Amino acid sequence: MKLVDINEFYSDFGGGVKTYVRQKLDASAALGWETTIIAPGPADRREKVNGGEIIWVRAPALPPDPRYHVFWKSAPVHQLLDQIRPDVIEGSSAWRGGWIASGWRGNAAKALVVHQDPVAVYPQTFFSPVLSERRVDQICFWFWSYMRKLSHHYDATMVSGEWLAARLEKFGLRRPIPAPFGVDKSQFSPANRRRDVRKEMLAACGVTNEDAPLFIAISRHHPEKRLGIVIDAFTKFAAARSAGLYIIGDGPTRKWVEKKARQHPSIFIAGHVSDRNDLSHRIASADYMVHGGAAETFGLVVAEALNSGLPLVTPHIGGAADLTHPTYGETYRAGDAAALEEALYRIVARDRNELTIAARAGSRRIGTPGDHFETLFSTYQSLASQKGKRQRIAKPKLQEAPSHAVVNLR
Repeated sequence: MKLVDINEFYSDFGGGVKTYVRQKLDASAALGWETTIIAPGPADRREKVNGGEIIWVRAPALPPDPRYHVFWKSAPVHQLLDQIRPDVIEGSSAWRGGWIASGWRGNAAKALVVHQDPVAVYPQTFFSPVLSERRVDQICFWFWSYMRKLSHHYDATMVSGEWLAARLEKFGLRRPIPAPFGVDKSQFSPANRRRDVRKEMLAACGVTNEDAPLFIAISRHHPEKRLGIVIDAFTKFAAARSAGLYIIGDGPTRKWVEKKARQHPSIFIAGHVSDRNDLSHRIASADYMVHGGAAETFGLVVAEALNSGLPLVTPHIGGAADLTHPTYGETYRAGDAAALEEALYRIVARDRNELTIAARAGSRRIGTPGDHFETLFSTYQSLASQKGKRQRIAKPKLQEAPSHAVVNLR
């Protein structure tokens, strides 16, 4: 079976999309599929990789970030599809790439992959908590109409969780099917907790009291992650008590985050941690995970923290909220620093050993990357089979009666 992913956000410069695509290519090879990634780039180029091939199509750079490019012309992509003749096409973008994938006239089954909820990322982020999420969705009716129209050019809409499938179904998107992401359970585990690492992290936060609670936040420095809310809430929470907040990540708002973090000496900005083994030990050695982003479609870092045995403090909506449960976490009104501060007080007032035991139990519902890709490719196999069956049972043309036949009209 052949899969082609028309991926508008794949780049050689890394990031979550590149990591996911590489995992998909490896899974493709293991499951007997041949996968081709078609991505926009600075020049036409092809690279053979395990599981298939990556093909770059020359396209203009994205103005805000020239490391990325955006599809423009459909002809070069359609010519490649004519050559490859895939069984399944993924449209991994709601923008130009999604329309290019949907417009190919071949016989492949087509799946629109929703990796991001733009309404949650931008309007809900900027208007919260002044306007409710429901009100923002109503104001953005035009976007949901656009997404509905795009999705109906596909056979199904793939999403990373059941909660997101329900959300998109509410807006009339075509056949949302969940294929939840997963966590490397061999790498992220409570067994990675280290007293010396925890002591080092507290010291980085300027905290000498080893009994002080240590919070960890991991996210890209971007407005949608709402790190400003996290810092504001923690600053007030730690004003009268000893506590540390260790923030891992990097991004376009890094300087702003660092400036804001200087409001309180107990906040440490660690930057990007590329060593996954080091990251897993730092997560497991913290006491609690606190998250600001309410626009996650899954919440991978939250899942990794949960699988590491950490109790969670998350917004009340989004993928992070879907991973949180009252037995091992607290939720707060998204975008509300005062509500987050209260949630911090609530979580530290609870028995942490009981929270950790419940977190370990709760992590059992999280699958692995292998589980995700097995579900994904199994769904694609089914979509391709259904597409082929529909083509075989298409009604034949009505044969004309011979000119000498006598037709009884009574």
